[in-house]
Amino acid sequence: MRQFYDWQTAGGGGDVSLLVAALEQREIPWCMIGGLAVNHWAREPMATADVDLVIAAERVEEAVQALRAAGFTAKKFKWSVNLKGRSKVSVQISTEDVYRDFPARSTPADIHGILMRVASLPDTLQGKILAYRDATRRPSKRQKDLMDIMRLVEAHPKLRRKLPANVAKKISQA
Repeated sequence: MRQFYDWQTAGGGGDVSLLVAALEQREIPWCMIGGLAVNHWAREPMATADVDLVIAAERVEEAVQALRAAGFTAKKFKWSVNLKGRSKVSVQISTEDVYRDFPARSTPADIHGILMRVASLPDTLQGKILAYRDATRRPSKRQKDLMDIMRLVEAHPKLRRKLPANVAKKISQA
């Protein structure tokens, strides 16, 4: 699986491994959200060149410094810090308050052959619902978010009752 991920992302596994090592070495609370977290909780993983994560709010600056020292370039935005390594992988640290407690509830996981932390199942679903409901996102991204929600519900049917009515209706129509 790691070889396929590296092929799809032009060596993204190396960047992800470097990111994980830099954060773990400093014992910074963090976890993956988005597509990589969905890949852990869904039945079948899908390749993604986007790496979305959350870092404990009080340690974001320290994490960015550590990742810069590891070779990433960083660009700060209002709700995120975007990082770029040597591969095609795009790393985004979300700094939105809604994700603040996700690292404390994270779980260890093996994603594409890389050991990392991922958001809990309820947090992963919540993050995907928030992304899907964000009308400012590109329509193609929102459709992928809806598909990710569907993948989570297929793998964990009990999640269906946690869906907002409009999202449950969209899934039923698909």
